[in-house]
Amino acid sequence: MDNIVIQITLPMFLLMGAGFLSRKTGILKAGDERVLSAYVYYFAMPSLSLLNLAETEFTGETFRFMLAGIFPVIGILFLYMVFYYAFRPPRQTVYLWILSSVFGSVAFYGVPFISFAFPTAQGERLALLAVASIAPISVATCIMILELHKLRTARLVEGLKPVLINFSKSPLILSILIGFFLGLTKTKIPFPLLSSIRMIGHTTTASALFMLGVFLYGRKYGSLFQAFKLSLLRIVLLPCLGLLTTKLLGLPHLESTVLILMHGTPVAVSVIVLSERYDFFKETMASLILVSSIGGGILLTLWLFLLR
Repeated sequence: MDNIVIQITLPMFLLMGAGFLSRKTGILKAGDERVLSAYVYYFAMPSLSLLNLAETEFTGETFRFMLAGIFPVIGILFLYMVFYYAFRPPRQTVYLWILSSVFGSVAFYGVPFISFAFPTAQGERLALLAVASIAPISVATCIMILELHKLRTARLVEGLKPVLINFSKSPLILSILIGFFLGLTKTKIPFPLLSSIRMIGHTTTASALFMLGVFLYGRKYGSLFQAFKLSLLRIVLLPCLGLLTTKLLGLPHLESTVLILMHGTPVAVSVIVLSERYDFFKETMASLILVSSIGGGILLTLWLFLLR
């Protein structure tokens, strides 16, 4: 356990702390976090995703792994639907549960954690395959829920158009699609371009964690206890569903561990921006990011210890 903390958790918190302190000491100013976010969102993470997927050999086992990544998300949505029709809680409460559990930082937090936990090409590739399977359904679900909240309607078809528009503009989703195409067709990326993409992609881990620390500074946090309870949906319940899924599908140990850890990642930082744009529980969401980022790091360490 001590080795896991020293080798994985401590370096991650140090990177996040460096980002936080850079804002506190004035090295970075308000708004600089958006520049960092843009670099990671538009360049680093898409480069890493495209590169790994383009170099992946897609087999039946690969698709089984990706399918296993989707099932926990579908499972928790099914549980919420059953609970809603059985007990009729307020619709906005159910929306809050969904956003708190489905939209995880699988790319910006999960990939760095897996890179520290399994510092091999296979570990990184599995993490990116998990992102490719989990991110599209998670993003689609959350954008649709926020659109339904904005429109004050329960008709899913009305939230579908914004989802398609969002997908067409998302560099991560587009890089996943291009990477899939290159991998399936076994198309090689020309060397000069490949080298540039690889260099940018290798900056993802440090940049994403540093950016998270910068984002956490200067936010207004409230309802911390409620945020703690909501964070358990993401960092406890969803990994348990992931564990059940991997056991039922009989995935190998490394693949199972990666998927369970990816489902235990904190709530995505993007939720802060989206909650402000849609006027959706803004203070609660900011607190949820803070609590799940700290608690998620601790619980991911515990999950890794138990799964080993």
